[in-house]
Amino acid sequence: MPDPTSAPVLGFDGLTMEFPGVRALDAVSFGVRAGSVHALMGENGAGKSTLLKILSGAYQPTAGHLQLQGVRTIFPSTAAAIAAGVAVIYQELHLVPEMTVAENLLLGRYPRRGAWLDRAALRAEAARLLQLVGEDINPGTRLGRLPLAQRQMVEIAKALGRGARLVAFDEPTSSLSETETRRLFAIIRDLRDRGHAILYVTHRMDEVFEICDAATVLRDGRHVVTHGTLADVTRDTLVRSMVGRELTNIYNYQPRPHVPNGLEVRNLEGPGLRQPVSFSVARGEIAGFFGLVGAGRTELMRLLCGAVSPTAGKVMVHGTAVQGGSPRAAIRDGIVFCPEDRKKEGIIAVRSVAENINLSARRNHLRGGLLLDSAWERTNATAQITRLGVRTASSATPIGLLSGGNQQKAILARWLSEPVRVVVLDEPTRGIDIGAKSEIYALIRELATAGASVVIVSSELPEVLGIADRIFVMREGALAAEFTREQATPEAVLHAALPSAAA
Repeated sequence: MPDPTSAPVLGFDGLTMEFPGVRALDAVSFGVRAGSVHALMGENGAGKSTLLKILSGAYQPTAGHLQLQGVRTIFPSTAAAIAAGVAVIYQELHLVPEMTVAENLLLGRYPRRGAWLDRAALRAEAARLLQLVGEDINPGTRLGRLPLAQRQMVEIAKALGRGARLVAFDEPTSSLSETETRRLFAIIRDLRDRGHAILYVTHRMDEVFEICDAATVLRDGRHVVTHGTLADVTRDTLVRSMVGRELTNIYNYQPRPHVPNGLEVRNLEGPGLRQPVSFSVARGEIAGFFGLVGAGRTELMRLLCGAVSPTAGKVMVHGTAVQGGSPRAAIRDGIVFCPEDRKKEGIIAVRSVAENINLSARRNHLRGGLLLDSAWERTNATAQITRLGVRTASSATPIGLLSGGNQQKAILARWLSEPVRVVVLDEPTRGIDIGAKSEIYALIRELATAGASVVIVSSELPEVLGIADRIFVMREGALAAEFTREQATPEAVLHAALPSAAA
């Protein structure tokens, strides 16, 4: 175990970061010790990402500085941070899918024989780096062919190859299976035991108590507390520090009337499904879909919402068969979709918050059927930002600058801007803090209470059990089981999801 009284290898000393209209960090100070895993926690918008970007050299703070092994510094560039032994591994990995594993691992420092690339030395060094993280990958494999978990290991090996002694992870398990998460934890523990300092950003409380030795909480850009040891710290203590209030029941389940003829799916077939799928969701009902990685949940939702064309079957909304075939047609029929990858598929990152909110409903408010109604655009965006509590400097701020939780609220605001019949949410709270989760659950209940049929896909079993009226279980491309809320226990749902349950 690390010595909580030893001097920090990394110190954040009075860091302040200001953007136009926003103070993202306000005099933040704390330290990270060598040979420890230090959790960095806080709600979306608390300042965690800004802190990591200062650490990586992507941002230079307005005030304050870093202390690296007792030396005061500010990194003027990402190259300077790398040269100082700092590596930041983001959710979106900084790798080149079209290049080989070896080329990615030694990018910018290829071995040469005279004027020529020494490919034998490149492969040998790449193999050595892969051994550091326990990976038996052919260095000549194109990186884009690897699953996400192995790409993440390549990113870690790349950092170690550059001599990183301090490694920061940003939500590293958000897209990993349980088995892949176990593997990552083994690597992190090994790095800690070899004396590396680890800064670990996560919203998952269970991970904090399993893998971390210390924890710091930020709120609204300010340092709230640092726990040098977690021996006497509880989950409730951390939650109170993060949100500034008690959150006794973030799901706040409330039964509501269900009206038949909401969404009905009959014998739907298509890519990713092994068997035809049939189910129904009443108006006012929240249906949860659970399954392990590769179970076919996302594939089913993409068929339902027109992102992929089904090969057979029928989808009916309010008793009428929908034409489908495209997202545009699905929206016209009242089926809307919040995709799992909100950054790539849910938002237009370079456009404003207002434009992202108004993107769909504006078609119903065109002047003369052709021109944007500027007054409606401003009024609706402002109303939805206020209604949903979207944290943004203004409605004109590019949505890509917002935290994940606020981006998700803006996507929900888009669908609250017009009448919808069916709302499909694929991993709506992935990578989102506990306070923002509570707010999003309230919005989901609002949609259902207004009469929408709500379908929520989640890999977090407590979330499905906490919010849904009925639970459907997918397994290996087929609908394996259905539970009422009263029938659904963690053991029963998980048993239905496991491949062995088919035996």
